Amino acid sequence: MSWLPEDDPEEDRYADFEVRVRPNPRGSRARTKTRPSHEDAVTGRVFAVDRGRYQVLVDEGGKQERELTASRASELRSQAVVVGDQVDLVGDTSGTEGTLARIVRIQPRTTVLRRSADDTDAIERIIVANADQMLIVTAAADPEPRPRLIDRYLVAAFDAGIFPILCVTKIDLQDPAELLANFAGLDLEIVLSSPGKVPTERLLDLLDGHTTVAVGHSGVGKSTLVNALAPDANRATGRVNVTTGRGRHTSSSTVSYRVRGGWIIDTPGVRSFGLGHVDPANILGSFEDLALLAEDCPRGCTHLPDSPDCAIAEKIAAGALGNVGAYRLDSLHRLLSALG
Repeated sequence: MSWLPEDDPEEDRYADFEVRVRPNPRGSRARTKTRPSHEDAVTGRVFAVDRGRYQVLVDEGGKQERELTASRASELRSQAVVVGDQVDLVGDTSGTEGTLARIVRIQPRTTVLRRSADDTDAIERIIVANADQMLIVTAAADPEPRPRLIDRYLVAAFDAGIFPILCVTKIDLQDPAELLANFAGLDLEIVLSSPGKVPTERLLDLLDGHTTVAVGHSGVGKSTLVNALAPDANRATGRVNVTTGRGRHTSSSTVSYRVRGGWIIDTPGVRSFGLGHVDPANILGSFEDLALLAEDCPRGCTHLPDSPDCAIAEKIAAGALGNVGAYRLDSLHRLLSALG
């Protein structure tokens, strides 16, 4: 029973109270995960990425080849779109200046080149997609070559299923023989270059029909090579700091350029290349010379310095691989120890 008297005016005030009802309350429409099929989408190659905008080439090699600027659809906000990706686009795909298409799908990737911040970081960053070759650029001197960084590039290439090519620049400053001896046991294409004597034709032949990602630490002449192969690239080049011996970062973005019948992707110079995302079991595969020796290792051999009866260590101690054997084994040990 109400405590208010029947004739209490307070009761009338509550009775006349008007409740405001929203005409279209949030959530009144059933949610669905069904997305549009975008059957009218066109496919293109992402050749540059800059602050949330993607440059895409559509109808590559066709009569209607054109460049588009595109954004990424909201349903792809958790997926990285990178240079080399084949993507599906909708919206204004005319390529007219000032228009903006929308990327709604990423086509399945054939390869993915990744790196992490360091060897303890399992979070990977995708650098490029769909490359089938890696051009590892290093200088014979100025800056000093870093063989162990080259080893890391080789591991990343093997892990991604990408064929590596080693290009040594500035050979006019230093004989590259000592550096190349470190990789004598590998099935590795070697290209030598110097200022004014860039082997452009040979490189173009190697790149023809392939998508090649160029990597290397700052100051080795990577952008100079790209400019020689793709004169319209106009990639910035820089000098090595005479105090630190390090190169200055000149390429700040990843961009691809058409070279003959293929593509070369220029990446920013890095001083480290983390492999935290790589399965340690895959590392040995990038050391083809050591992998052959490992065929006689006992089951479960880790190939680390404390691994008993490791056939690699025993054969190298007996003279296998000559003078470079000890270095190759040391490099393998360092990478396995970092990731183990």
